[in-house]
Amino acid sequence: MSEEEKPTETPAPATGEDAKEEESTAHFEPVVKLDEVEVKTGEEDEETVFGVRAKLFIYGETLLDVGTGKKTWRERGIGEARILRHREHQRLRLLMRQEKTMKVIANHAIDPRIKLEPNVGSDRSWVWSAFDFAEGSLEETVFALRFADSEIAGDFKKKFTECQEEMEKLLAGEDKPGEDGGKAADEAAEALAGLSTKEESKE
Repeated sequence: MSEEEKPTETPAPATGEDAKEEESTAHFEPVVKLDEVEVKTGEEDEETVFGVRAKLFIYGETLLDVGTGKKTWRERGIGEARILRHREHQRLRLLMRQEKTMKVIANHAIDPRIKLEPNVGSDRSWVWSAFDFAEGSLEETVFALRFADSEIAGDFKKKFTECQEEMEKLLAGEDKPGEDGGKAADEAAEALAGLSTKEESKE
């Protein structure tokens, strides 16, 4: 067979590393466009006076025991327990959010009548009752807050007590503190309803 009659060889297609991937140039528009929305927490007009990480418990009936009168301690969540002061009217409240979800798990005024009692068998936790607004309505709740160690627990009580004294002077006046029988403190608790605390997600 002459050289002119030889068939022309066709190179085999490149495979493996020799093959080049084709880049997609397709462009897809989202079906729904979402506008960026500013999320307000209700804390914009407040400043943090004190904050510490802790675990919160509440004493009461579980969903299965509603109406039975049977009450037990149950964990409400872990997060930073913060004391906030309103920049305008200077009132103080305790606010605590669950870590990651940022769900409000405690939200009450720093009532001068609150008494922090040591938890039985522990030197790093305090028990007290207050009118809580975490669920959107005022409800008397018994709390227990447990800290990492006794020193942190002591720091919390010291600051909480200082804030109670500040609230007492603010609500009742320095000359005659407490003569209103706590009416001003009750009004402060009810004022929490006006603080539109909202839950926010945290990625």
